[in-house]
Amino acid sequence: MKALLLNSGIGSRMGSLTEKNPKCMCQIGEDYTIIGWQLELLRKNNIRDIVVTTGPFAELLENHALSYGNGLNIVFMNNPLYRETNYIYSMYLARDFLKDDILLFHGDLVIEPSVVADMLSAKCSVVAVDSQVPLPEKDFKARIENGRVAEIGVNLFCRNCVACQPAYKLNRSDLALWMDEIEAFCQRGETRVYAENAFNSISSKIALYPLELGNRLCNEIDDLNDLKTISERFARILNPGSTIRGANR
Repeated sequence: MKALLLNSGIGSRMGSLTEKNPKCMCQIGEDYTIIGWQLELLRKNNIRDIVVTTGPFAELLENHALSYGNGLNIVFMNNPLYRETNYIYSMYLARDFLKDDILLFHGDLVIEPSVVADMLSAKCSVVAVDSQVPLPEKDFKARIENGRVAEIGVNLFCRNCVACQPAYKLNRSDLALWMDEIEAFCQRGETRVYAENAFNSISSKIALYPLELGNRLCNEIDDLNDLKTISERFARILNPGSTIRGANR
């Protein structure tokens, strides 16, 4: 099992917080950054091989991630075209490292431990969904048909659609199919779309199932309001005895 953390975005909606840092280095508590928490979750679940894609401030992000990386084997893959491409291209660049079962998280995602545990215990490929919250206006939704995920996108508002978060556990065979389609998209020059566009074009071949969150914390931080709300939720679920290393040293 490996992990893929996607961190090639600009984070333009975070104001001054991303003028000199990538978004994943934003603090979600007095002592914790988003990527620091993600790396600690992976370590606690014995996932040691991690691919981190980078975009702006790549060297700064590498040093920051490595400061949490005791016992982890982290490979960094820079997307030099981060301003002109979406993360589909970052995944394409990292394709040679993605040959195993993986956990895939967007780099601005804050996740509580029980969600990761449930993902790892699933025998099938899964993506996080939450049927208990309203459909978001701009964020991902998943269309469910016959118990499987048939489509993922931002413009889905159908009866059998649910809120979806970019947190995946993918078996290697399903990942291989998706990566082949991602490669086809990128070789055609379709690099400004979501990687989920490639999934949608072959979803009938990929056995991806919804993993119900039940209103547990698994949310992206897109703007400053999200940062405030999610940081407050994070503080409530954080184990007081946690040994997570702080970002403020």
